[in-house]
Amino acid sequence: MAVRLLDSYTEMTEILLPNDTNNLGRALGGAVLNWMDICGAVAAMRFAGDQVVTASMDHVDFISPIELGEVVVVEGYVFDTGRTSVDVKVDVHAEDPKSDRPNRDTTTSFFTFVALDEEGRPTPVPDLVCETDVERELRESAVDDRREQLRMVADRLDD
Repeated sequence: MAVRLLDSYTEMTEILLPNDTNNLGRALGGAVLNWMDICGAVAAMRFAGDQVVTASMDHVDFISPIELGEVVVVEGYVFDTGRTSVDVKVDVHAEDPKSDRPNRDTTTSFFTFVALDEEGRPTPVPDLVCETDVERELRESAVDDRREQLRMVADRLDD
């Protein structure tokens, strides 16, 4: 069985409220990571057709703060698979609903989820297919972005 990349696409929208902010009125990193994990898990479940658990999350850099009252858009999709695992790219963008400024990137990371059967044991996942140019471009972009992120982390460790 095979599943298309776009069948896993998931988008969540949040508004940054005071309970999820620090004393500067900006998003708590933990709140953002929680939204990313949920979005990634939904994408993985849509793809696998089974329950999933988070196995790992790659390095995260918070590149732009999210301010109180801004709309947060979290997007995720499966871009690679193993036998029982799926890799999901998750991007976070912020937008000021009162402004004409475009959305800005705030963070990206890559999650690996493992599919589980009814007894809680790892179970095989479908093959990933990319039937359209859009799907192929999304997959290639995610693979390249993950490779670049891992290279940058390795370079930091070498310093």
